[in-house]
Amino acid sequence: MAEWFEKRTLGGLLDLAVTLFGSREALSFEGQRWSFIELRDQVDIVARGLINLGVKPGDKICLWMTNCPEWIFVFFAVAKIGAILVPINTRFRVTDMEYVLLQSDSTTLIMMDESGPVNYLAMLREVCPEIDLVCASELVVHKFPELKRVVVLGNTRPKGAVNWADMLTGPADLRFSVDIQANVKPDDTVLLMYTSGTTGFPKGVMHSHNIQRTLVDAASRMGMTSRDVILMYLPLFHCFGLYEGPIMSVVSGARMVLMSSFDPETVLALIETEGATVLNGFDTHFFDITSHPNISTTDKSSLRVALLAAGMASSESVARRTQEDLCPTITAWGMTEVGVGATRSYLDSSIEDRCSASGHPLPGYEFKIIEPSTGEIQPFDELGELCVRGYSLMQGYYKKEQETNEVIDQDGWLHTGDVAVLREDFRMRFLGRYKDMLKVGGENVDPMEVEAYILSHPSVNKAQIIGIPDGRLSEVPCACVVLEAGHHLELDELDEFCRGQLASFKIPRKLILMDAFPMTSSGKVQKFRLRELVDGHLQ
Repeated sequence: MAEWFEKRTLGGLLDLAVTLFGSREALSFEGQRWSFIELRDQVDIVARGLINLGVKPGDKICLWMTNCPEWIFVFFAVAKIGAILVPINTRFRVTDMEYVLLQSDSTTLIMMDESGPVNYLAMLREVCPEIDLVCASELVVHKFPELKRVVVLGNTRPKGAVNWADMLTGPADLRFSVDIQANVKPDDTVLLMYTSGTTGFPKGVMHSHNIQRTLVDAASRMGMTSRDVILMYLPLFHCFGLYEGPIMSVVSGARMVLMSSFDPETVLALIETEGATVLNGFDTHFFDITSHPNISTTDKSSLRVALLAAGMASSESVARRTQEDLCPTITAWGMTEVGVGATRSYLDSSIEDRCSASGHPLPGYEFKIIEPSTGEIQPFDELGELCVRGYSLMQGYYKKEQETNEVIDQDGWLHTGDVAVLREDFRMRFLGRYKDMLKVGGENVDPMEVEAYILSHPSVNKAQIIGIPDGRLSEVPCACVVLEAGHHLELDELDEFCRGQLASFKIPRKLILMDAFPMTSSGKVQKFRLRELVDGHLQ
């Protein structure tokens, strides 16, 4: 029996949207507007440009840009020609960017020259001085042996790079639509998204074109139609922003109003002027929106629903406040490894379910709660580790077979490392993490990565990173440090050492100096005891 869901590529999904929604408005950004037809035409132009540059199916394309229409054009263009998009977090700095560019084996980097005070070209030059050399054909970058071309969007570019506008010139040959695009398969890898994962440096999560089914099912559960207007301020380099913005728009025909970054005052203004019906975000975003002084004078009558992931106790008060001051919410749970949203609540779910739980599984997903030490399935209403199985699990971590096998077992279950509980109707509630991952304003922070960098400071002998509560960001990093004998270190010195090298959300907000860490008899740091000591210090 054939599956009910017809597989197609993301490029084919965009072409289908043109057939269904045609001249309806698809995208607006700072006064510019595109219909679905015009969006598809821009995507085709960029696809031709990439082919003219020599990009081939299967090539990895790093994209380092803040939210802008070009980001979306590149995403769908890469999908159409069978290449693989590697989004880079625009809050990443030198160390993070260098790692992603190298580990992904990317052949092409498409980037902005600068955005506000952040100079991306300067950071690229720091690790890649060869970029300023004029090359006869392709770049030769010894540190990044696979990198062949850099495309720059902006007013400045180094000599060895390609200007964005120049990339788009060339023969208006649409043969790729029937030749190259026809050879792209739904099961092919299309996204390589880096997440902090559970250990070490970020891991590249591979996903195929089939991620779109999650949005088809989610759109149905949320009642999404072509009358909806999605206000999208979440960064597109995150699954949350990419899936619930451009892909959801193309799936449902909803118009997307794109913002370059989050600003609560601008959000409230656009809700009123653009008639936004759908918002998405973490509790941090909704805390800022509902706390803004303009909330009481803004016409919010167009709003239909907001997607606000709840479950943890720290998010419940914000979720309840959002119901009262903004609009009803839907809750959800997801992670990069499962294509973001594997659950959704319902439009008529109770306030209790929307504000203190994490939704019901979408079609095609299975959930179970296990005791992690034994693997035994826990009864309903008992805490344990959340495991999930379904159609949109990642294809694996790029070039990390061992790490992949450690989280996906032989029966196809992804062991998430999250603490959760299932009710008898399979409503799930996410309660935190078994592992020590921090969630800073919606951003994953791997403590080991930050610890490794802090240990390179000449005054630091030992370092541990833990999360401490924060009213706005839920939690922020705290550095517990044992110094080298005779050395001194202040928080502002540590901040300066990390600034420009680590993403700002990874930089410790608190520094606690210790003589030693609490240890087990086997020589491991007792993190639970460390947290108790820090709690006592902060009181």
